Amino acid sequence: MKAAIVQAFDQPPRYGEIEAPVAGPGEVLVKVRAAALSQLVRAQASGKHYSSGKTLPLVPGADGIGLLEDGTRVYFAFPRAPIGAMAEVVAVKASHCVPVPDDVDDITAAAIANPGMSSWAALQARAGFKPGERVLINGAAGASGRLAIQVARYLGAAHIVATARNPAVQDELRALGADAFICLDQPTEQLTAGLREEIQGGGIDIVLDYLWGQPAACILDALAGYGSGEASPRLRFVNIGAVAGATLPMNPGVLRSSGLEMYGSGLGSVSTEELVRVVGQLLNVIRPAGIKVEAQAVPLNDVEAAWQRSSASRVVLVI
Repeated sequence: MKAAIVQAFDQPPRYGEIEAPVAGPGEVLVKVRAAALSQLVRAQASGKHYSSGKTLPLVPGADGIGLLEDGTRVYFAFPRAPIGAMAEVVAVKASHCVPVPDDVDDITAAAIANPGMSSWAALQARAGFKPGERVLINGAAGASGRLAIQVARYLGAAHIVATARNPAVQDELRALGADAFICLDQPTEQLTAGLREEIQGGGIDIVLDYLWGQPAACILDALAGYGSGEASPRLRFVNIGAVAGATLPMNPGVLRSSGLEMYGSGLGSVSTEELVRVVGQLLNVIRPAGIKVEAQAVPLNDVEAAWQRSSASRVVLVI
């Protein structure tokens, strides 16, 4: 069968032939129609993600949209290695599939599933979000961050603060539902002061962090208390990505002087079945909630070129 194939971790996948999988116990075969090229998929295919396969060749792709043998259209996640979602056919656990609503097309479903899952799972499964809480989204300019704004608004956030490096995206993020914007491209002290004003002034209950690195360090520094004699309010900090770097300088005094609780949200901290269930919920509210994502459909045989070019929209490979 045709597939995108990784032959070396330091090279993009190439279109080629690979043996089709056979379904094992508890598995179903899915005829793939669309698979998104996400940051997770890029990291796995480069061998740099903690969930990366170690044996080559492999087919990349964490999830996608396809048809079961009876014609049911489903979202599927984490097909059996080494055949990922960017292939004509995958073998996947039946419990890792959920139906796709008829009013959501393949491209939209594939593009929204992974980035939308990241914020929905982080808010509900990890942070225990309740309607009326206030949310700060650190790194809101990307596909995941933009969807996080829409998901938080749909779930009932009372106030949403978005951060991004480029001040030109402020109006776009506000149009998606952000109430306030903080530009990350400013001196550290000034940035920390602006974050402190939001966190200790109006109050923030949950931080969804897509960046880590220095931007996250500024958020943590903004939490530090001053020994007022009263306990600081609880703040759940949920890390989802590390676009700004894998290390973070942290003053341990922040832990002692604030209500900080730190979590991670991703493969391993949330079960696969729960992540798939979350996507099922998300797909069913895309139309009622008016959730939007910019997506670009690319034929699977153009995977090598698509892998190497940058795009503001989510690339979805069409099989």
